Formats: sequence, C-alpha cells, structure tokens
Amino acid sequence: MEQENFGEFFEKWMKEQNQYLSELISTAKGGNNIIDNNSEAVAATEALIKRVIEHYEHYYEVKSYWLEKDALGILNPSWISSFEDAFLWLGGWRPTMAFHLLYSKSGLQLEGRLLDLIYGLSTGDLADLSSHQVVKIDTLQRSIVKQEKEITENMAKYQETIADPSMVELSHVATKFKMETSGRGDDYQLSNMEEDFKSALARKEDGLKEVVKKADELRLATLKQIIGILTLAQRVHFLIAAAELHLRIHEWGLKRDSNPR
Repeated sequence: MEQENFGEFFEKWMKEQNQYLSELISTAKGGNNIIDNNSEAVAATEALIKRVIEHYEHYYEVKSYWLEKDALGILNPSWISSFEDAFLWLGGWRPTMAFHLLYSKSGLQLEGRLLDLIYGLSTGDLADLSSHQVVKIDTLQRSIVKQEKEITENMAKYQETIADPSMVELSHVATKFKMETSGRGDDYQLSNMEEDFKSALARKEDGLKEVVKKADELRLATLKQIIGILTLAQRVHFLIAAAELHLRIHEWGLKRDSNPR
C-alpha cells in the first residue's frame, strides 16, 4: 500500500471493476443455465460473485488504510470528477442509493420483459422479484435509511465542534498574538502556538475518521445485504447495474471536466 497513493489505487481498481463488468455481462447472457440450475454454470457464477464482492471489500480495506493517513484527502478526493464530487456523501455513495438503483433497474427490466411475466415465465432478472423479496428489501431499506440518517446527524454535530470553546479560544489567542506582535513574536511562543493548533486540528481529523469509517461500513453492509436477498441470477444483474453506473458516471464526469462548457 505504501507504494501507491489512494488515487493510483482507485484508477487500478476501476480498471479491475470494468473487467469484472465484462465477466458479469457474459454470465448474464447465459442466464438460462443459472435458472435451469446447471451445476457448472451455478458454481462459476457463485465464484464470480464472490470475487466481485471481495473486490469491493478490498476497496474499503485500502480506503480505511488511507483514511488513517489522510482523512481530509479521502473526503476531498482529487481522483474523481467534480460531478461525482457533488454527489458524494461522506467520501462515497449514499447507502440508500443502492435501493434506488435496484428499483430503477427492476422497473426497466420489467418493461422489457412484461410479456414474459404476463405468461408466467420466469425472467430470472430483477423484473422477477418475488413479493417476499420486495418485503425483505423494503424492511432493509427502512433500516438503512435510519442508520444513514444517524450517521448524517453525527457528522453535522461533529462539524459544529469546529466552533467549540477550545477552537474559539485558540483563534482568539492567535489573533491577539498577531496584533500585539505584528507577526514578530517570540519564536518559542510562536512554535508552542503552532503545536497547539496542530494538536487541535489532529483531534478534529480523528473525529472525521470515525464518522467516515461508519459510513463506509454501512455502504459495504448495504451492498452485501441486498445481494443476500436476491437470487443468484438477480445478483448478477444488480452487480452489473452498480458497475455500469459507477464506471459511466466516472467516465462522463472526467470528460466534462476536460471539456467544460
């Protein structure tokens, strides 16, 4: 990990995600083999999904490592586009967005396979969600909404600590020092003051790390729990939709940044 920064890792990870997307699409094309419980196809698909989930786990493992080294850099990433940055929630995607993705893809596939469903044919994709699955997804969504809200509120409370008594006192002392010495103060006193500021800011950054860690834990947990509700074939389609959205928005965002209107 020390050999590369997170931006370099991210670019490599995105290339790997694109490779996994190709594999998932290829698997989806042979979806009937999964629906028909072809043992070889099922085993290969399960192995692929396991690798894809591990790829996401690796992303958050490396991100956690870099979060400890540079929390502010993770919260203000230079490796993504300004468009992506505008939609970030605590350094990543909102966990509740995964449900909007699921329902959007389900609706699109439902429109495309409506005739099959009318005739009682199983489509095997996200258009074929059962009533039992819908109930479980709805229950999970309510739980994730609540947890996401709690983390958002914790972040808001923590942001307010930038104006707590210790920070206000430090800023007052610094202003008084500058006015009284016109910037030509005692080097020892100035050095002590700078150390006080560094310590105060480091404590603030440590608090940010904890909030972002919780956000990342919820992101990964949400992905895994949705996957756990879906059938094998549906997992393939959901992971395709997630990768397509991530890769294309990143691609479009970078193009927009390089060719601003």
